[in-house]
Amino acid sequence: MVMNGLSKMTVAAATALLLVMAIVPAVVAETFTVGGTDQWNTGVDYTSWVAGKTFRVGDTLEFKYGPSHSVNEVNKAGYDSCGGAPIDTHSGGDTTIDLDKVGLRYFICPTSGHCEGGMKVAVTVVAASSGTPDAPSPPSTTPGTPATPPATPTPDSPPAAGTPATPTPRSGSTSPPPPKASGASKGVMSYVLVGASMVLGYGLWM
Repeated sequence: MVMNGLSKMTVAAATALLLVMAIVPAVVAETFTVGGTDQWNTGVDYTSWVAGKTFRVGDTLEFKYGPSHSVNEVNKAGYDSCGGAPIDTHSGGDTTIDLDKVGLRYFICPTSGHCEGGMKVAVTVVAASSGTPDAPSPPSTTPGTPATPPATPTPDSPPAAGTPATPTPRSGSTSPPPPKASGASKGVMSYVLVGASMVLGYGLWM
């Protein structure tokens, strides 16, 4: 089967995308179902559920619950007292809340006795991870007085005392060999060769 030009371009683009995904780590937002398999319900230890989890800006909390429950977002005082004026209220059995800022977020079930029985959760939201290292700062330079270059003797003048004479290059001498490729260049070439091999291999297979 002969591949047409468009198919070859598609394979090349897909190969390049795979190489980029392998080199650059992706940062993916996560959705947390509050309470896990127990969901938003009475008799669940939400302090234990939160332990060991990292909630970042961009993540989502999903509350799944029955008709006898709902979700109120409250401040610290409302969380501690299981009351007070809520910041926001939610109902309907499936509530998603986007974690869009750094800080503590507090949620309770306002049904009488439920919050007092432990149906409340507090999550600490931290900044999202960029997934890329910080760019190094350029080194600071301190201006100074440039050194005076040594005087170069003219062809007609003899060299200074104690200075060896510069040998005259012989005819037919060759220039020094070019420098070897650096490790970074070899690494880039490796990625290019891998991508080219994948494209050629796919074309031959087709």
